[in-house]
Amino acid sequence: MTLPMFTIQVPGSTANLGPGFDSIGLAINKYLQVDVYSSDSWLCEAKSAMLEGIPKDESNLLFQTALAVAAEYSVTLPYCRLEVTSDIPLTRGLGSSASAIIAGIELANTLCRLNMTMQEKLDISSIMEGHMDNVGASLYGGLVVGTYDGQKAMLVHQQIDQLELVAIIPSYELKTSDARSVLPATLSYAEAVQGSGVSNLLVAALLKEDWSLAGEAMKRDLFHQPYRELFVPELRALRAMPEHPDIYGYALSGAGPAVLCYVRKGAAASIQAELRPYFSDCVVEVLQIVNEGSKVVIHYDETIQSS
Repeated sequence: MTLPMFTIQVPGSTANLGPGFDSIGLAINKYLQVDVYSSDSWLCEAKSAMLEGIPKDESNLLFQTALAVAAEYSVTLPYCRLEVTSDIPLTRGLGSSASAIIAGIELANTLCRLNMTMQEKLDISSIMEGHMDNVGASLYGGLVVGTYDGQKAMLVHQQIDQLELVAIIPSYELKTSDARSVLPATLSYAEAVQGSGVSNLLVAALLKEDWSLAGEAMKRDLFHQPYRELFVPELRALRAMPEHPDIYGYALSGAGPAVLCYVRKGAAASIQAELRPYFSDCVVEVLQIVNEGSKVVIHYDETIQSS
């Protein structure tokens, strides 16, 4: 059995958490794994059913990202063969594209021995993704709160332990471009002030671990959920349910259509059982927050080329 040269593992993520639009991310225990083998050509082989149909050649997002990073650092990316597995659902708002971007950066960094800093990885991934929330969470793990101005990203990283998630994942897809198309071009000054105040409250509550207050802030989002819930009946259904003592809050995961319930530590399994009858057309599953971000495990490095 031939060992890969190295293995890249990247967690999935959820973003926004309601009012933290394009600025808050949280890493979850769904993973993209890439085994990297020496080769004389580009080849990406999908080993998970949900990845069937992804490009096998250098047009694959993993290769495209790695090649772009190599070009940025004026080095040549060696040929390689990738075996890719993932349990991150595609186009559901759980960070599938962000995890691929981070994996592509780790691929170039390792193959070309670039010794990139975390800040360099964050800046490049934010440029490629267009915002820092999902990529920041996949890179750092845990909770990230930050901003990206088109050139440089900044964030605060925090571990989260006393919280569990229950995901309601619809069978239908929702493209991020479609979900963004319904957002308003502008907000009034008063709306912007109110929306940013709610977002600030969410951040403070998360960092203080005041989960009930964080859940209340999630409900008061003005930036995207009032517009996107037109696409996501599951979010509307949750809003109509009576309050539950073990559910702190709920929010679209990124652009959706997955919706996450933020629940008391230890209560996720019972919440999952309670919600399943109401969302029989969806996958309802327990997710955990993971505080470790992307990692690379070297198996052997004789053929990893120096830049």
